[in-house]
Parts: sequence; structure tokens; C-alpha cells
Amino acid sequence: MKSKRILLYRLAMILVLVVVAAVMLVIGRGHTVYFDNVSLEYEGTTYETPYKVVVYTGGEEVAKLYDGERGMATCIGQNLDLTLEITQEKGGEEELVSVSVPLPYNMDGIIINLSAYLEGLPEEAYLTEFVPAVVPSTEEDEEVVTGDDMMMGDF
Repeated sequence: MKSKRILLYRLAMILVLVVVAAVMLVIGRGHTVYFDNVSLEYEGTTYETPYKVVVYTGGEEVAKLYDGERGMATCIGQNLDLTLEITQEKGGEEELVSVSVPLPYNMDGIIINLSAYLEGLPEEAYLTEFVPAVVPSTEEDEEVVTGDDMMMGDF
């Protein structure tokens, strides 16, 4: 009787830990989000960029982007709430836009093209995965250390 009760407590604890782990996996997922302020051509139409976009998340400025620039922020969770301060042309009036962007769970580095997002294009147009470019090393870049070079000095 006592061993059955201990077994049930242990199974209940394991179940609780699995549930907590699953919840933390979903809500605690961190993302690196890049914001591009670059023009985009989609289905034969070119979407131009605003002159300047200032990106705020959590009330804090994370990027000030002019045409052709990229900014970055980190986000925890599956939704990114942004406030964008958009200036369409130099010396023009600033417009505030609040948006909430759902982030895909399977991506860590996410690029959001702001001009495509603001135009209301579908997700495949404004959202891509960031893949860092691999720079191959050349033999000139690598320094070969031999046994002779490791001496402290001449004796």
C-alpha cells in the first residue's frame, strides 16, 4: 500500500515536471528578430521604404532605420509587440503604428521586412529566416604554430 502511494507521488511529480517543461518551451522561446528597411519586389510590384522607421518594443527604442538599414532586437515568446514611428519623407510628419507580429516557433533568427509588412503582404513576403553567411578561411588567414615558434626565447 505504502509503495503504491510513493509510486503515484513520483509519477505525479514527473507528470508535473513534463507539463512545466512543455509550457516553458512554448512561452520561454527566445528569438532574435532583425528588421529590414529595404525595398522589396513581390509579384511584379516594388514596395519602397519609408525615409525613416524607429522601432520600439516594450517602450524602449531598439532600432532607428533609414533606407537600406537593418536593426535587431531579442524577443521572448511567440508574439512581438512593436510600435513603429514612421517618417515617409525627409522633414515629413511622423506617424505612430502599433503592430503585433506572430513569430514562428521553428525559427530563431527572423528577418521582418518592414515595408512589406506595413503594406499588408502575406507572411512569406515579409518574413524570412536569417542564415549567417559562412566565410571560407584561406591559408593566408591561418597562422601555423610549429615547435620552434613555441620557445620562450633563445637559451
